[in-house]
Amino acid sequence: MQEVSVIIPNYNGMAYLDGVLASLENQTVRNYEVIVVDNGSSDGSTPFIAGSYPWVHIIELPENFGFSRAVNEGIYAAAAPYVLLLNNDTEVEPDFLEEMLAAIKRHEKAFSCSARMIQFHDRDRLDDAGNYYNALGWAFARGKGKDIHAFEKEEKIFASCAGAAIYRKKIFKEIGYFDEEHFAYLEDTDVGFRARIQGYENWYAPKAKVYHVGSGTSGSRYNQFKTRYSSRNNVYLIYKNMPFLQILLNLPFLTVGFGIKILFFLLKGMGREYLAGIKNGLQISKKERKVPFSMKNLPNYAKIQIELWVNIVRRFLQ
Repeated sequence: MQEVSVIIPNYNGMAYLDGVLASLENQTVRNYEVIVVDNGSSDGSTPFIAGSYPWVHIIELPENFGFSRAVNEGIYAAAAPYVLLLNNDTEVEPDFLEEMLAAIKRHEKAFSCSARMIQFHDRDRLDDAGNYYNALGWAFARGKGKDIHAFEKEEKIFASCAGAAIYRKKIFKEIGYFDEEHFAYLEDTDVGFRARIQGYENWYAPKAKVYHVGSGTSGSRYNQFKTRYSSRNNVYLIYKNMPFLQILLNLPFLTVGFGIKILFFLLKGMGREYLAGIKNGLQISKKERKVPFSMKNLPNYAKIQIELWVNIVRRFLQ
């Protein structure tokens, strides 16, 4: 029986596939499978995988349904109790799977563990040491751009970056899978938030190292598509995961946070896209279902709220 299923979503990522698949071929653990879910690529990705890596299972989707749909298809097909999501523009160390499995097994209440992501082209700098979210409505990658020797302690985080994270498959059946309304961006924060509401934990696993190019599919850190979808999904994430009273409690912070982001993107010439995303986020929030509130989860909401405030400080100190 496979112990872990590695799921790689791909859309026209031919330039990166050889690197990530070759690094997975030499893992210190052997009881794993690799599933590439292709989102209707037109660059020859699937013939290349079939010819060069015949041991990889390929799921071909007819068009680009986005990150969330792709990874969900992989999770449904996974044979193992643990699923590990990995971006196509990454390469991993030989003990990567071993360390990820060891980390999640150490924590019985863990829904997920996030890897130590290192910048591919500057391996003295971190790319991500766990995802955080705060009361300003800002999601951020802890440690981005910091020295490689920072953040070496295994500790709880708000959510795992789905670019390199392992999950307990059975918990998805309880909290729901990746929300396909997101398409891409903040879907990992959303699913991590939902797990936290139910009392599960997300951890950072610094011994599991992965090298990440970044924006391998979207093409750049800031672009119109990413700006619109990020603001859209952020509004939806808040509406979906926060009870009404929690939204009211955070409204002054959210007003400031979104105001700063509007100004930021106006200065980058993408203010219209950011505002359009907010409008679209409000529209989809009207028709989509919120996470049902339960009094038994009140202590979990309280812990999350305190962390949302603390993470404001974390964001400005990092």
